Amino acid sequence: MHLLETPVVIVYCRVMQDAQELKALKVPKWPFFLADGLMLGLAYFVNWQGKLPLPVDQIITIAICVALGALLGILPYLLEYRAVIKYGALIKLIETSTLCSATEKIQDLEGLVAQIVSANDNLQTAQVQADKTAGLARDITDRMAVEVREFAAFMEKANDGEKATLRLEVEKLRRTENDWLNIVVFMLDHVFALNRAAAHSGQEKLIAQLGQFQNACRDAARRVGLVPVLAAPGEPFDPQRHQLVEGNPPATAGVVAEMIALGFTFQGKLIRPAVVWVEGEAFDAKTNASRRSPATSDQSQLPSGVTPA
Repeated sequence: MHLLETPVVIVYCRVMQDAQELKALKVPKWPFFLADGLMLGLAYFVNWQGKLPLPVDQIITIAICVALGALLGILPYLLEYRAVIKYGALIKLIETSTLCSATEKIQDLEGLVAQIVSANDNLQTAQVQADKTAGLARDITDRMAVEVREFAAFMEKANDGEKATLRLEVEKLRRTENDWLNIVVFMLDHVFALNRAAAHSGQEKLIAQLGQFQNACRDAARRVGLVPVLAAPGEPFDPQRHQLVEGNPPATAGVVAEMIALGFTFQGKLIRPAVVWVEGEAFDAKTNASRRSPATSDQSQLPSGVTPA
């Protein structure tokens, strides 16, 4: 019943809407009346300014103004009439088209109902198949989630084992690096002690040979990033690069008198400052003896904290 009444309701609503729009088609008349009054006023002004008998041109002007005024007076009604006629024909055409369309829809209604029933049956069948597919998808998803969790646990265990292995290897490499760094520093300290002993001996050939040997050893250590920190006599004492035998900085700004032991930087990082003797600082007998002795074979004579270990 509602399907049969729907086209009629549509037509009725359309006709009511067209009637409202028809009322809105009325042409506003006051601009035309205003123009009519201006034309008539112009004709009166020309007649009032002229002298009898009026010339032909003034008579023609007055006639044109009166004709234009009359035309402007009836023009809004003509426009409104033409709009109503055209819009009425358009309304009839729309109503006829709507009624024909409604008639065709009513004729096809039974076929549409049959199609709806068939579609409803197909929809129910598809719903059953969709439920089965959703159940299978949930089962597959659950199994995949279990497998993903097991795989994640396996990868986490493998990752932890690999991290532990890498950590152990890194610790071994660090210990190995520390060991060979201590060995190289120990050797360079002994080479420096031999060079100081040769310098105190006064033998030029021995001094030259040991100097070349010391330079070759330093060049070899420099290739792996171990660079000696030197302190020349007369150089100002720098707490960042120098250190006294006692370990304490001088009370006043001093000048380096002699270098007791080399300092070292490894890959740009200071690992031991150079051990120096500053002019004007007092030493005990053991310190003076160690300073005068050219061979410092025991690193325990150096202050604590200057070895790279």
